[in-house]
Amino acid sequence: MKWLLKRVAAGVAALLVVVVAAGALLGMRFSGDKADWAAGAGGDAAWLSGEWLAGERGQDDRDALKARVERAGIGELYVLAGTIGADGTVEGAGGSEEAAAFLAWADEELPDVRVLAWLRHRADGSSLVEDRFDEQGREELAAAAGGMAEAGFAGVHLDVAPVSVNDPSYPALLKAVGEEMGDDAVLSVQALPVELVPGLRVPYFAIDRGERYWSKGYLRRVAEHTDVVVIPGHGSGMPVGSMYGGYMVRQVEEAAEALDDDRAEDTAVRFGIPSYEGGEWGPESGSEDAATALEAVRIGMTKAGAPRMRDRDTGVALYLLDTASDEEWDAYMSEWVEPSG
Repeated sequence: MKWLLKRVAAGVAALLVVVVAAGALLGMRFSGDKADWAAGAGGDAAWLSGEWLAGERGQDDRDALKARVERAGIGELYVLAGTIGADGTVEGAGGSEEAAAFLAWADEELPDVRVLAWLRHRADGSSLVEDRFDEQGREELAAAAGGMAEAGFAGVHLDVAPVSVNDPSYPALLKAVGEEMGDDAVLSVQALPVELVPGLRVPYFAIDRGERYWSKGYLRRVAEHTDVVVIPGHGSGMPVGSMYGGYMVRQVEEAAEALDDDRAEDTAVRFGIPSYEGGEWGPESGSEDAATALEAVRIGMTKAGAPRMRDRDTGVALYLLDTASDEEWDAYMSEWVEPSG
């Protein structure tokens, strides 16, 4: 028994060494220069809750939204228009009279902003064991996306999680959605984070039985079928700010490498900036904040290099603009939109 306890203690100690070393390496990535070009250039987006399409936001709210969008030069709004069921059907306010009124207002007051219908789905387990949506479900969802385009949205922002690496049904779904909406509509997709090192997703899945990361190859495969791919900046699981900063730097670097391919050269990329409150939108994390994420994105873009980043439609996406505090908004403006250094 004493021998067994010593072996267990040695194993725990070795694991702690690995964790500490990995944390130190991530922390080291969160340092370096920030190029002048690694900043806002009109390619930003923001998520909005479904309140805007349900008639729960008044004129004062709209005026405040317009002021922020115009000042920051935000070009895309992902407005929660519906929840996707397991059968591919969509329930929500995307086709309501209130939604039509909001779209008419946005078309008049924010004519250069693309308003996309944010369609959201959450599930458990691997989608390799069972398709996230079967063939009929994919047809239902594609038809619903087409309906959003017909209702006046510029396209859809598809937020389905988790989707397992190498799941062939998801690219098939994206292709069907794109064909149903037509060439003029925009298809934006929220990805899973890119694994920090090749193969990292495997032990995580073995321990947690969940999907947290995509490989660079699968991100590239998905990007082939989309106009915009969004890399989330929340739910990292990083315990301290320096590790979260390094994590976000690596997300930018890995995404830049994955998308450096002829098949994805026209795909825009957005990096999510956490500015939400409450468990409805994601797990709470004290290490994740807008200022750290924005600084990390700038460092990551600089490390990745101008050919991969500046020459691509690159931006950030605020998650969510509804709940962004004044402090988070100020960080967005001073670190990204109008950086001083």
